[in-house]
Amino acid sequence: MGEADDTGPGAFRHHLLRHPSGLLLAVQLLGIVVYPFMEGSKGGRAVFEAFGLIVLALAVWLVSDSQAPTWIGATLATAAAATGIWDAVAGDRWLAITSGVLHAAVYFFATTALIAYMLGDRDISLDDLFAVGATFTLLAWGFAYVFRVAQILEPHAFTAAVDPGDPRTWTELLFLSVTTLTSTGLSDVVPITAHARSFVMIEQILGMVYVAMVISRVVGLTMRRAPGGWGSGNGA
Repeated sequence: MGEADDTGPGAFRHHLLRHPSGLLLAVQLLGIVVYPFMEGSKGGRAVFEAFGLIVLALAVWLVSDSQAPTWIGATLATAAAATGIWDAVAGDRWLAITSGVLHAAVYFFATTALIAYMLGDRDISLDDLFAVGATFTLLAWGFAYVFRVAQILEPHAFTAAVDPGDPRTWTELLFLSVTTLTSTGLSDVVPITAHARSFVMIEQILGMVYVAMVISRVVGLTMRRAPGGWGSGNGA
C-alpha cells in the first residue's frame, strides 16, 4: 500500500484494513466484557446474536486472506447466524443444538485456516502477532460452543461452585474454555460427565499443541526479523 495520512477517518480505515486480526482480537476481548450484560433476558439474547454476527463476519474476512476456501467459511457463518437468530426467537432445543454445532464449525474452520496461514508464512508482520491472539480466541470460542451443545444434550454435564444444579451460562462456559486452553486450571466450572470431560481433555491437548507449534514459530520468525520496525513488513 502507498503512504497514508496518519490522521483522519481515512487513516483509521487504512489501519483497520491492514490489521484485521487486531480488529477481531479487540472485538473478542470486548465480548468478554459485555457478555455478562446480555444474559438473562430476550433483549440481551438478541444483542448477543447481533454481536455474534460481527465476530462471524470478521472471522470470514480473516479466512479470505488465507488459502482456505472462503465460500466454506461464508456458508457456515451464514447458516450459524440464521439458526442462532431463529433459536433466539423460537427457543427450540434442536435449533440451539444446530446453532451451536454450526458456530463451533465456523470457529474451528477459521482457526485451522489461520494456523495453516501462520505456519506457512516466512515473514512476520504486526498483524501476524495479532493473529496469534485472535486465533487463540477463535479456538476458545469454538470449544465454548461445543460445551454449550454438550450441556443441551446432557443438562448436568457441567457444575460450578455457585448454583451447582443450574445450567451454566455462556459466560461460565467461555470462562471454562479460556482457562482450559490457557492451562491455568478448570476454574470453578467443572465437567462431571464422561463426554464433557473428553471435550475438556481435547481442548487441553490442543492448547499445548498451539503453544508448541504456532507461538514458538511466530516467536522464532520475530527473532529473525530484519531491523527496520514493523512498518517494513507486509500486512497479514
